[in-house]
Amino acid sequence: MPRASYEGVAVTVPVTVPYRRYSTHGAHWFIGQAMDALVERSGIAKDRIDGLTISSFSLSPDTAVGVTQHLGLSPRWLDHIPTGGASGVMALRRAARAVQAGDADIVACVAADANHVESFRQMLGGFSHFARDASYPYGSGGPNSIFAFITASYMRSYGATRADFGRIAVAQRANALKNPNALFKVPLTLEQYMSARPIAEPIHLFDCVMPCAGAEAFLVMSEERAKDLGLAHVLLRGAIERHNAYADDPVLLRGGWLVDRDDLYAQAGVRPAAIDFVQTYDDYPVVVMLQFEDLGFCEKGEGPAFVREKTLTHDGDFPNNTSGGQLSAGQAGCAGGFMGITETVRQLTGEAGDRAVPDAEVGLVSGFGMVTYDRCLCTGAVVLGKSS
Repeated sequence: MPRASYEGVAVTVPVTVPYRRYSTHGAHWFIGQAMDALVERSGIAKDRIDGLTISSFSLSPDTAVGVTQHLGLSPRWLDHIPTGGASGVMALRRAARAVQAGDADIVACVAADANHVESFRQMLGGFSHFARDASYPYGSGGPNSIFAFITASYMRSYGATRADFGRIAVAQRANALKNPNALFKVPLTLEQYMSARPIAEPIHLFDCVMPCAGAEAFLVMSEERAKDLGLAHVLLRGAIERHNAYADDPVLLRGGWLVDRDDLYAQAGVRPAAIDFVQTYDDYPVVVMLQFEDLGFCEKGEGPAFVREKTLTHDGDFPNNTSGGQLSAGQAGCAGGFMGITETVRQLTGEAGDRAVPDAEVGLVSGFGMVTYDRCLCTGAVVLGKSS
């Protein structure tokens, strides 16, 4: 059965609650700050927001329905999407379908997580009992060891070097220096990247994101309503999601984007060459390289040559993670999966300031989340276009 298009769906009012390295505020507080900003910036009364998606790890044991009581909301459509780095694109895709079906008129998509001393370690310990029970007996815990394993396998398979991954991290730091919301404010050179202390070989310090607290949010509504409200917006041109792709692969070297990318580009009516910038999910540089390949910007195994040939800064020939991404802006839990969407809306509505991609018309955002003991399970991507 052919997939219905996403025509007529607008994404608007990108919100970032400034990141903090540590905070004693809980996830509810950050969600509340994001909702307050959505209402204030849109001019839409809170009681007119009749759809809500929430993504958060640290909200537990509460859920999205608890947020409605806490914030005085009464949506007729509700979704709780705890898929980590894939949650942003999935929240947008599902909210778009709700708007198209008439199940909601205006959907607030919000992601927020807290971070205080010890909270990140505790979250990792309870993230997945299945993964914990499989990996802890071998002395492995947390994502660093998992992605060290994946990175080493990729390097052996395709001849990538640490310097290839460093080019991604260095370019993103240059972008972050022009993002007022980024936590990292100091330039990073390739020499500094290469000489950084090891964490779990071959991963070193600047391959790892910095956990922090914060929130990201946006509104989804019909294009007609966005125009009536006078809101700067972008249009959803295509969306995909996939779970547990290539489960039989012994090591993660490809993701679900490869399964569905032709569908994504067919929906959007573009090919990879027509994409003006990309916002990849970037908890580790190897994941960025996988997305370059699996989304069709280069062939499998050509990622190392691709990053050697391309300039990945906002003013380069292949702009990637123009906000600095999580590697240089910080990873506020599930909000990291929303960062690419809020940044893309800013890029296509003239709100990106000094990091604007010149003459950008079309952007792609990809998501990757829910790490288990040897891989991530969730992938997704959306194509967003400038409104006429």
